[in-house]
Amino acid sequence: MQATSDASVKSAGAPNRVRTWGRRGAAATAVLAASGLMLIIDATSGGAQAQRAPDAQNTIQTPYGPAPTSFADIVDRTRPAVVSISVTNGAKKFDAGKGGPQIPGMPDLPDDHPLKKFFDNLPKEYRNPQGRGRGPARPSLAQGSGFVISQDGYIVTNNHVIDKASEIQVRFDKDRKYVAELIGADPRTDLALLKIKDANGEKFPFVKFSSGKVRVGDWVLAVGNPFGLGGTVTAGIISAQGRDIGSGPYDYMQIDAAVNRGNSGGPTFNLTGDVVGVNTAIYSPSGGNVGIAFAVPAATAVEVIEQLKRDGTVSRGWLGVKIQNIDEDTASSLGLKAPKGALVSDVTPEGPAEGAGLKPQDAILTVNGSTIKDSRDLARKIAGYTPGENVAVGIWRDNGKKEIDVELGRFPSSSVELAALREGKPLAPKVTELQQLGLSLKPGKSNEEGGVVIANVDPESDAARKGLKTGDIVLEVQGVEVKAADDVVQGVKKAVKRERGAVLLHIKSGNSKRFVAVRLKKG
Repeated sequence: MQATSDASVKSAGAPNRVRTWGRRGAAATAVLAASGLMLIIDATSGGAQAQRAPDAQNTIQTPYGPAPTSFADIVDRTRPAVVSISVTNGAKKFDAGKGGPQIPGMPDLPDDHPLKKFFDNLPKEYRNPQGRGRGPARPSLAQGSGFVISQDGYIVTNNHVIDKASEIQVRFDKDRKYVAELIGADPRTDLALLKIKDANGEKFPFVKFSSGKVRVGDWVLAVGNPFGLGGTVTAGIISAQGRDIGSGPYDYMQIDAAVNRGNSGGPTFNLTGDVVGVNTAIYSPSGGNVGIAFAVPAATAVEVIEQLKRDGTVSRGWLGVKIQNIDEDTASSLGLKAPKGALVSDVTPEGPAEGAGLKPQDAILTVNGSTIKDSRDLARKIAGYTPGENVAVGIWRDNGKKEIDVELGRFPSSSVELAALREGKPLAPKVTELQQLGLSLKPGKSNEEGGVVIANVDPESDAARKGLKTGDIVLEVQGVEVKAADDVVQGVKKAVKRERGAVLLHIKSGNSKRFVAVRLKKG
């Protein structure tokens, strides 16, 4: 499905004040010069650092059960597993005249920030000391939060916290710092999984996800790194569930605990110290906390993190249609008895739906016999299937019901592919970057022999020195047949895990074949 979607709803979007602060979202005040991101997420299943119920001596009995007189014991058990995340995003030019950072070292300000106009109106010599339109390259810094979910150092955070990071550093409450590597990320739910490097067998404190149900009115604690002030704890309640914030088909949990920039990726705990949600956005007229924050529910996060840990990516079914809700008037115009289902407004060129015969104005009523309530329900159901799986799509067309079998594709994960879908363009061949090999790969030109095509070669890489070039085909990696770029990715991961210094590739160049051992880049 696509963002508006392949069974993805083309929603009107979230209100302007629903904010998911990215790297530029750091506010500049006299005291706070940190570049802090504003979002949070959830983590996976793990062992149990925070399982005990509140201590009896710190609770009072009420008609509805025990209530805490203090959160201190819960905080003592959970806060050691929460980390502050600092991200370096490589060199970046600042442009004094085109909306870039106005002062070197100062992060961009939101348009509605009270100091935005002040800095915009500074004389040019203050905005850019060099007096030129563009300043020197400098790294872009960002901060966020995360939490450890296993004793060997797996960490959950937001995708937007670590997106395009060249270096990731995590810091525990007692100033212990470690470098972390990215295991996988899912922009669809804004979740990412990291792993602490060079831990030397150290066992880390960790927390686990809650497997129980949450209710509106339950107490929750948010722990994170707002404005760079690590180890900050705030308390509140679950305000609502099932919120649609215009960010895909997934529902969010609403909480009123104070969540600000830098909280992104941090956990929301219940009173037993289990993670129930991950704050991922806030609703705010000014960019600061006004008591409305949104978190990815634990059940959604667990499902995503498990896939990231296993495969490094999340696979979702993709139907290849843009859809909209069916209201009473639309149902009446189509001859439907009730305003249910999802109306196909457009079909993605060369997508699964087009190949199966779905058309605009088809009303999708069922998938494999399961009734579709609305467009978001269809998006969720399709996303739950495996790419390549066949599903029976029940539609209403020309005053009658019909069933069409569709082989689902893989929901696109890159921003380029999503942009193409929103514009109604066919997907370009997916290019997979393999920085450790110095290669980028795309699907093969022929299914006769399989393999994937080398799209680009880093001229300074060992692959280039060994004579690999654009257009060569990778047939095997470490003796395993390659059918897709993911096969090469998995081969590299296995080589790294086995501490191999190089990866053996079977390469076809023109009509000749040869084996090439390409050394892996360190780091």
